Amino acid sequence: MNKMKISKKLVTNISFVTVSAPIFLSQTVFAATANMAQIDTFIRSIITALSGIAGLVATGFFVLGGFKYITSSGNPHNLEHAKRTIVFSALGLAITIAAFVISNIVASLATSAFGG
Repeated sequence: MNKMKISKKLVTNISFVTVSAPIFLSQTVFAATANMAQIDTFIRSIITALSGIAGLVATGFFVLGGFKYITSSGNPHNLEHAKRTIVFSALGLAITIAAFVISNIVASLATSAFGG
């Protein structure tokens, strides 16, 4: 029974904070003005950074798969595992490049549509 009271109080407090926070924080939110060029630059830099990190990870898995392939010593299980690692890293790199290209196309279209 005591846990139930604590749980109800916790839910009540969380609900109050969730409902009242936008009221008290609205001045800082509405004070900033949005500039489409700044938003576009921010989104493009995030996409570029994430694509670079994903490319580095895929390259690392290529190296790991190649190392496993070389050191498999003819063991069919290790050889198959190394091949899968290389194929999946190639697939990940292809998806990363496609996502980078598509996101740049969408960002360019959005910029031209909304006047950036």
